[in-house]
Amino acid sequence: MRDLAGFTHHWVDADGVRLHAVEGGRPDGPAVVLLAGFPQNWWAWRKVLPRLAGRFHVLAIDLPGQGHSERPERGYDTHTVAAHVQAAVEALDVPNYWLVAHDIGAWVAFSLALGFPSRLRGVALLDAGIPGITLPETVPTDPDRAWKTWHFAFHVVPGLPETLLAGREREYVDWFLNAKTLSPGSFDEADIDHYAAALAADGGLRAALAYYRDAAESARKNRAALERQHLTVPVLGISGSHGSIPDMAAALSPWAEHTTGVVVSGAGHFIPDEQPEAVAAAIADFAEGA
Repeated sequence: MRDLAGFTHHWVDADGVRLHAVEGGRPDGPAVVLLAGFPQNWWAWRKVLPRLAGRFHVLAIDLPGQGHSERPERGYDTHTVAAHVQAAVEALDVPNYWLVAHDIGAWVAFSLALGFPSRLRGVALLDAGIPGITLPETVPTDPDRAWKTWHFAFHVVPGLPETLLAGREREYVDWFLNAKTLSPGSFDEADIDHYAAALAADGGLRAALAYYRDAAESARKNRAALERQHLTVPVLGISGSHGSIPDMAAALSPWAEHTTGVVVSGAGHFIPDEQPEAVAAAIADFAEGA
């Protein structure tokens, strides 16, 4: 368990799944909820949370299967997970909020914005292709690009990743955090240990892979929802100058009524870890400007 000064841990019943959340900042301020992606958990926001705490009521929630949240056996498509996240936010007595999410967290946030728009004031999505929308159907074979996306196909193969990765979770996490990071020193050894321990915990790896294995169902539900209505809440796309998605705003704009974008210099894929001050400023400007 990692602690962050000024923040407290909570566990809530989120529609049948026990989720972990970290809360701090101004209780009377506008609420900002943050979701992390693979292979991270709420600790991904450790540098951003204190920078938002002076102006906002901030909460970082571990998705089902992440960090200190429960690891159910099934139900990892992003619409199912979004309903659990919304239930957790309601259990924490937050009526409406700004949603900020990275990587797989952004998959969930996109689906949540489709399913619960009346609860959101806006949604910021960081460096993520969205299943069924902007996530490519095939993995590129060009080595200059394949290293960023090869794991999507690997993770959906039944059983093989578990066989190869059991006992090697730290090496796997270390590769992702360092290969996809532009700014050196963004992660220390304790950070890598923390994320690896969460994957190595009982059910941790299975749950992390389940988001990829349920991505086709997430894509189907996203497309069905978009046939009824596009995103109506304000959307901010945050890209890293050297990340996976060069222009998040352009990628999302066909599916949203109000889209703006920010490109964070000096960042690869893990933008909140690499450039937390710029990320916090972009979130604050988005929330206060809107």
